[in-house]
Amino acid sequence: MLSKTTQDFVPIKEVRDGVAILKDGSMRAIVMTSSLNFALKSVDEQNSIIFQFQNFLNSLDFSIQIFIQSRRLDIRPYLSMLENRSKEQINDLMRIQTREYINFIKTFTESVSIMTKNFFIVVPYTPPTIDISKGAGLLGKIGNKKSAGTTAATDDFEENRSQLEQRVSVVKQGISRSGVRVARLGTEEIIEVYYKIFNPGDVEKPLIT
Repeated sequence: MLSKTTQDFVPIKEVRDGVAILKDGSMRAIVMTSSLNFALKSVDEQNSIIFQFQNFLNSLDFSIQIFIQSRRLDIRPYLSMLENRSKEQINDLMRIQTREYINFIKTFTESVSIMTKNFFIVVPYTPPTIDISKGAGLLGKIGNKKSAGTTAATDDFEENRSQLEQRVSVVKQGISRSGVRVARLGTEEIIEVYYKIFNPGDVEKPLIT
């Protein structure tokens, strides 16, 4: 019995042009959103936000996934930067104050878990599956199959991506009315998001200096 690798359990086939393509052929775009301090809003502002968000959900004719990524804040890069600043200080008083501040941050973060949260909206699109091989007849067998297949695959991707982009625009416009800032993730950002999901323990690894 062959043992499966970790990649066999990851449903992603590739990430291309800001689109995650799953192994079943469906596509995913990811939009990152800001957060709102809802409790500090007035009653009228709260009602307005709820009303706009309700309208946004009711306007959708496709499903979305709202994903909140909560991670313990890795304070080590910040401490490393402070250590370098401390070594560069010429003034003895500033050097002492910097060291005291570093010790305070270390003590505080050891006793309190500081969490960071990221908010994402995953927009899906599943291309329709049409088997054109049936009924193609003689015409389907004529020509260079390799080049024709490559061109068709490229055209299909662009067409499906266009459909996905329309859904992304609907989500961005709708959620923006609630006062939330939105940003579409590119290829590298999507890879980073999925990498952190499947490798949650990397934050505990030693920093590379």
